[in-house]
Amino acid sequence: MTATLLRTAADLHARARTGRRAVVMTMGALHEGHATLIRTARKIAGQEGEVVVTVFVNPLQFGEGEDLDRYPRTLDADVELAGKAGADVVFAPSVDEVYPGGEPQVRISAGPMGERLEGAARPGHFDGMLTVVAKLLHLTRPDVALYGQKDAQQLALIRRMVRDLNFGVEIVGVPTVREEDGLALSSRNRYLSPAERRTALALSQALFAGSDRHAAQEALRARAREVPASRARAEALSAIGESRAAADAHAVATTAGGPAAVRAAARQVLDEAARLDPPLQLDYLALVDPSDFTEIGDDFTGEAVLAVAARVGATRLIDNIPLTFGTFGDAS
Repeated sequence: MTATLLRTAADLHARARTGRRAVVMTMGALHEGHATLIRTARKIAGQEGEVVVTVFVNPLQFGEGEDLDRYPRTLDADVELAGKAGADVVFAPSVDEVYPGGEPQVRISAGPMGERLEGAARPGHFDGMLTVVAKLLHLTRPDVALYGQKDAQQLALIRRMVRDLNFGVEIVGVPTVREEDGLALSSRNRYLSPAERRTALALSQALFAGSDRHAAQEALRARAREVPASRARAEALSAIGESRAAADAHAVATTAGGPAAVRAAARQVLDEAARLDPPLQLDYLALVDPSDFTEIGDDFTGEAVLAVAARVGATRLIDNIPLTFGTFGDAS
């Protein structure tokens, strides 16, 4: 399948529309992660619908000293990949097309959520991101827009903007795509030297360590629910050699600080990576409520996100993994 390259909103609006239009927004330098988004969009739109991939390197998202000038531009390859993945159109507007009057005087504010984690590390980033997403939603007029869960805070803010400002579009999050070694796919991975890449693997390894600790705790909690903390029951279990297992399960289930243990497991991996050559320079490790990206407490139940950001050499990388606390309820 060959995607049609369009440069102006007028040309896009002139296309006859049948079925649903699904949009995947990118800054170009497309890779398999983007291809997964496009294939998912194709399934949602169906053969009667239309898939539009936007390619626009948004200057408002880059702060002072960030990599706007060296951000990869590979439009010909992007059009080819998008078409093979199922896109009908690649919409690649110029800066003047998106911001015809220069930098916009009226912008979307990300609010308090936009000042945390990535927002704290990159002041103004999320205001610029939401502004261009709002612009592109108006320019492309989709029924559904898809975004990767790798940028979890971005996805949460887009969902909040669409809800708070009554955009008539469905937002779909698509799970993170990883390379065989676990590194989350990113356009910035190409900047890593072989040695830097080995260090960068600590991001995903830390998340997996936290996830493994969480899974072990939740499994023990599930077992503890089946082990009443009574002396008679303990004596009965002792007779069949399970008293230690019952005691361990009950101890885990009744000990606060599940989130703290998850953080500690992830932090250990990151601390070790800080001693590598080249070292990993941690920006943050956070375990947050995805509704507002505030840190969760030890008594938290529900969906959470374990997120990490770090620099390896001159390259800054982010990653995250979803977790659910309290799956098995309280132990008795």
